[in-house]
Order: sequence, then structure tokens, then C-alpha cells
Amino acid sequence: MKLDLLKQLCAIHAPSGNESAMTDFLLQYIHQNKSNWKVAPVIHHGGDFQEMIVLVFGNPTTAVFSHIDNIGFTAKYGKELVKIGGPRIKDGYQLKGTDSQGYFEIEIEDSEGQICYKGERKIERGTDLSFVQNWREDENYVQSCYLDNRLGNWVALKLAETLENGIICFSTYEEHGGGGAEFLAKFVYENYKVNQALICDITWVTEGVLHGEGVAISMRDSGVPRRKYLNRIIELAKKSNVKFQLEVESAGGSDGNAIHRTPYPFNWCFIGAPEDNVHTPNEKVHKFDIQTMLELYQFLMKEL
Repeated sequence: MKLDLLKQLCAIHAPSGNESAMTDFLLQYIHQNKSNWKVAPVIHHGGDFQEMIVLVFGNPTTAVFSHIDNIGFTAKYGKELVKIGGPRIKDGYQLKGTDSQGYFEIEIEDSEGQICYKGERKIERGTDLSFVQNWREDENYVQSCYLDNRLGNWVALKLAETLENGIICFSTYEEHGGGGAEFLAKFVYENYKVNQALICDITWVTEGVLHGEGVAISMRDSGVPRRKYLNRIIELAKKSNVKFQLEVESAGGSDGNAIHRTPYPFNWCFIGAPEDNVHTPNEKVHKFDIQTMLELYQFLMKEL
């Protein structure tokens, strides 16, 4: 399994609210590759879509939602940093950013309950920062910052190669409160009458969801999907012969929760590979779980 594209995606600086670099990369990739896809999509972006992108293939009945933002930090006053989303903190974590003085890399310092950075260089207030990438790959695992959710974006792009009927929504702001997915849900429902969604995101390794046991289908997290739709997904997954795990959690959530809060009658289900070291520079995913995630999405988008 070649993961050069995933490595590229994980290195892109796109914290919530500043996803432009990711949007530009995706648009360039889509335009360069769409002629080789089975069906050329209608592309919606710009204007009210802000940094979001919607790809419409054929006659869609189901939409895949995949958020393009990452967690990070904002420079405050002095040397203090403020979280964007929920990054984990540890002394020595490397961060990167760009202000009017140019590109920089610094280290985190957890100082008496405040998140600060080391070094003489003062970062301009309001500058956003992301983890510096340290890509590691062996026979079984990949490890990097921002596998959440660049891996979901990678699956969506690979799915686009063979997708005949369906919608792929690249959403924003998921890590810091949502908003993007709600707008996209409104758009696909009102314009394409689509009210089924698969949430293409990354979940956690826990005592019940393990590395190397296949993609996870979430039966619930902080949100509870409609059981009739969930049962249909699970039955189709069994029919696919793709190995999967069932997840039950009380916390966490993604674009599914955001869609659930809209006034539109959406059915949704979160399906994603489990990762360890969540929201750190060392997120870790088993390659078998990546493969099964892609295979299950390919199957479901033909059947739903």
C-alpha cells in the first residue's frame, strides 16, 4: 500500500479556521487526477463554501463527510499559546507556523499550567501553529501528526477514483466546534435530496477497539445515530466480508454530531480506523485498518 499521498497530506498546516492550504492542495489534486477517475465529479467550492469542497458523482444517494482541519495552537501574549481544538500537551513537542517575519519552528513548554513556547524569537499574536511532522512507517504501522483526519481525507480521495454515484464533502472547523458540516448537510439535502451520510474520520484505540482488527463502525459516541440506519450499515458490512470492529463510546464525536443537530432528517454513521496517541504528533494507525477502511467505504457507497 503506497502512502506517499497520505504523508503529503499530514504535513499540511491547516488548523481550524485556517484550512486554506489544505483546500488549495485538494483542489489541485482533484483537477490533476479527475480525468483518471471512473466518473468526473461536479465540483462545488468558493463563495459561501469558504474553504469547503463538495464533489458530486453521478446520481448520489449517500454523502461522505471528511473534515480537513487539524488541531493546533494560537499565539497569545508574551510566549503563551492557546489551544485550537484539543491537542495533547507535552514539553518538547515541535510546532511550526508562519508570521510576517517568516516560517519558524519552536518547542512547547508547559509552564505552571500555561502552555508556552521556548526560544528568543517572539511570535506575532494571533499566529496559528501546527505540529511539525515526523513521519514513521514500517511494515505494519504509520505514525505521524494529523492522521486525524488526513487519513479520512486520503480515504475520500482514493474512494473518488472508483465512485460512480455519491457525494464527498470536505468539511471545516470540526476540531473546534463545527459549523462546516451543518452547511454542507443543508446544501446536499436541499440540492440533491441526499439524507444519508458516512462520517470518514479517525477513532481511538481502546480496550474494545484494537490495532489490526479492522475498521471501526461506531454504534455511538457522544452522539447516538439512528438505530435503523446503523443496523443496515452493520448488515452490509457483514455482507462485504471486510473485517471490522464495533465501537461503543460515551465521549467523542465528529461531523455526525453536527449533522444530527441540523433540522434535516439525516441518517449518519461514523466509520473509521482506530488510532493510538490521539491528538499528539505521534498518532499511530495499523495499515490493515487503513486498507479495510477504504474497502468498506468502497463497498458501502455501491450498496447504500
